[in-house]
Amino acid sequence: DVLVGKVPDPKSQVEQITIALIYKFMDDMDRQSEELGGKATFFTGEFKKYRWANLLDKRLGGHERLLLYAEGIEKVNEGKNIPQLFRDIFKGVFLPYRDPETLNLFLKEINSFTYEHSERLGDAYEYLLSVLGTQGDAGQFRTPRHIIDFIATVVDPQKQETVLDPACGTAGFLISAYKHILKRNENLTPDERARLMTNFCGYDIAPDMVRLSRVNLYLHGFPSPVIHEYDTLTSEERWDERSDVIMANPPFMTPKGGIRPHNRFSIKANRSEVLFVDYIAEHLNPSGRAGVIVPEGIIFQSQNAYKALRKMLVENYLWAVISLPAGVFNPYSGVKTSILFLARNLAKQTDEILFVKIESDGFHLGAQRREISENDLPAALTLLQNFQQTGKSPKKS
Repeated sequence: DVLVGKVPDPKSQVEQITIALIYKFMDDMDRQSEELGGKATFFTGEFKKYRWANLLDKRLGGHERLLLYAEGIEKVNEGKNIPQLFRDIFKGVFLPYRDPETLNLFLKEINSFTYEHSERLGDAYEYLLSVLGTQGDAGQFRTPRHIIDFIATVVDPQKQETVLDPACGTAGFLISAYKHILKRNENLTPDERARLMTNFCGYDIAPDMVRLSRVNLYLHGFPSPVIHEYDTLTSEERWDERSDVIMANPPFMTPKGGIRPHNRFSIKANRSEVLFVDYIAEHLNPSGRAGVIVPEGIIFQSQNAYKALRKMLVENYLWAVISLPAGVFNPYSGVKTSILFLARNLAKQTDEILFVKIESDGFHLGAQRREISENDLPAALTLLQNFQQTGKSPKKS
């Protein structure tokens, strides 16, 4: 609310809040360290003048504070002593307005947050990201939390497995997989928990999304999140990396002229949804499992690339298709989508594929998405879990 007059774009607002929160938390950690008899890590030497406490010094005039903060956020990236994660978060940031009054109100709000590794802070940040909305023009739609959690429950990542999202956006799928594992393993040892933190990886092509997902994971307790700024479809330096679990809602839009992928894809295509699904299938370990949201067109389009993709999936990977209602991505898009569930082992054991149609996901399908009592997801989950165990689908239900 403070920023809306000066920074109209929701994504830029969230970015400014992100930067300020992390800036404040770095100072919190310095103070905590000094109170325990240690030394400051972040704001030392020439950076000392940028400390949060100095910013809030009442003797500073509004313009002086503005200049100090604007300079501080731009300089963090250059700090030799500052850990790489934080330098990466501050790469290329700047203050997009020059109004001291707005900054005073803004810093006062940020000052009320303190850095503790608490779920509450991570959840507050998740809420902040949920109001981000969309980059609809790039085909990136925020996936509703209940759909992400549904996919995580079906794919069922385990504590020793590696988890990848090759189009991670704000890291919602990675957080959901992490919470799913914690719920299933309440008594993890500190060693197991530390090892678990190293099993998650995300790629995104957009530097601002990389920043948001690193911070999101960091606020959920990940000391050094592994999120790469990486173009999954046209770069090949990570091609040889495989994962046990892949969950994603890749962008559906293909730029004008198509994508020019490198030549290691087994399906020759220039449509982003075809290439992403091919990528996900090809990057599963032998016992790997995946859940991926796709536009409905993948199931019935008749061009050669779509046919080749379906043939590959049906022969080697696909075990279930969940048809979602058209309003799931409202208010951002009315696009009709499905979830494809892939698992090499299960696909080899059975010659059946389970098709489930969801009429209602527990929310009104209009722009408001109000909660309602009808919800097919629990029944769908039971069907999917039974099929995973037996390899046989019920004839009709």
